[in-house]
Amino acid sequence: MTFYGKKPEQDWLVLHTEVEEALRAGRPVVALESTLIAHGLPFPTNLETAHRLEAIVRTERATPATIAVLGGR
Repeated sequence: MTFYGKKPEQDWLVLHTEVEEALRAGRPVVALESTLIAHGLPFPTNLETAHRLEAIVRTERATPATIAVLGGR
């Protein structure tokens, strides 16, 4: 998806405010797959790892965006 400073009209796509603001400002956003949390690792290692990955993305001055499909959205 290309984002040109305008929120997409699709009602199936939900963007966190932080991600939307980064996209509007042209800052980098890194997509992180939710499979790591849901299927990849046992609890609580899965959440700890997800939080560490988000922190790494932030140290590189990008916004992390964990992607998932929840309830068809």
